[in-house]
Amino acid sequence: MYVQHLSVADFRSWPRADVAFEPGVSVLVGSNGQGKTNLLEAIGYLSTLGSHRVASDAPLIRAGAARAVVQAAVVEAGRQLIIEVEITAGRANKAKLNRSPVPRVRDVLGGLRTVLFAPEDLAVVRGDPSERRRFLDDLLVQRSPRLAGVRADYERVLKQRAALLKTAGAARRAGGSGDLRTLDVWDGHLAEHGAQLLAARMELVTALRPHAAAAYRGIAPLAAAERGPGFELRYVSSVDGALDSAEAADAPVPELSVLTAALLSELARLRPAEVERGVTLVGPHRDDQELSLNGLPVRGYASHGEGWSAALSLRLASYELLRSDGAEPVLILDDVFAELDAGRRAQLAEIAGNAEQVLISSAVVGDVPEPLAGARYDVADGEVRRVR
Repeated sequence: MYVQHLSVADFRSWPRADVAFEPGVSVLVGSNGQGKTNLLEAIGYLSTLGSHRVASDAPLIRAGAARAVVQAAVVEAGRQLIIEVEITAGRANKAKLNRSPVPRVRDVLGGLRTVLFAPEDLAVVRGDPSERRRFLDDLLVQRSPRLAGVRADYERVLKQRAALLKTAGAARRAGGSGDLRTLDVWDGHLAEHGAQLLAARMELVTALRPHAAAAYRGIAPLAAAERGPGFELRYVSSVDGALDSAEAADAPVPELSVLTAALLSELARLRPAEVERGVTLVGPHRDDQELSLNGLPVRGYASHGEGWSAALSLRLASYELLRSDGAEPVLILDDVFAELDAGRRAQLAEIAGNAEQVLISSAVVGDVPEPLAGARYDVADGEVRRVR
């Protein structure tokens, strides 16, 4: 799979840009603020319907414009697919496949698979649990686009349930009883959708674990060999206490019925506290992915270099997992070589050199290892010009 052509209109800093790519390595070179990252962000957006830099779509629309449009021609197994998304402020986005409108924007998911590594990824290993949940969910929908609907249903139920809890809690604090007659119904919906999302995440971490360990050994072989067991992943659920298999990292994923029952049990147990606080205290939105290096949590214990290696290992593991599913993803490296030492640069270059397509951005061309020289594009003054 590779991106053959990218076109953006009123996306970020670009009034308009059109770039033709080829398989292999392409390097976008330009000073900071010239818009090279914006172009890679646009490609990543088409694969996940989200940005790796901001949580909402509004900042993606160029200042003063009403909407932004991102379109890419993607080639896989000799067949071309044109994916287009129109991002509109304050309104529902629209999408097209091969220039024909689709009923839902998420119908474009699966048409382009990417793995994007950027400086923001350090937050995945050092930041709040929400960053790790987002990492898992973005990878989930690339592997199985139908899960985008499951996630949307879960978030809708979560919002409705939170509104009911807040209303009931306020009524009780004012001396009333608070109407909770419909809460059991929402509990059932939350448990149903939550169990599906929980099972998918647990299965994903199980599949990702060996790839992440191998990637870390490849990036930092001496450190991994000298100090201990290496890089390890474990999914930590808010219903772990209700699951007999929660303690074993390699335990099989429980059946959906078991997860549903565990969620319902915890919702019932925590209902008084939830009504008091007006929030849902159990479910996939409260979960985390535990990352450890040689037996110690990456967050709080890993050095700066180890943190970068862990973040990069997660992305390379994602790449290998998507490849094992039978679809070669596009590998995007956004301004990361300046953050890596010489050894890690060389290891990354060796791994990336095997990808069908690698898209790289860099402020200084000398930061990109020689094996990844590839085609070069200069990005400056609102233009993208191929120079090699």
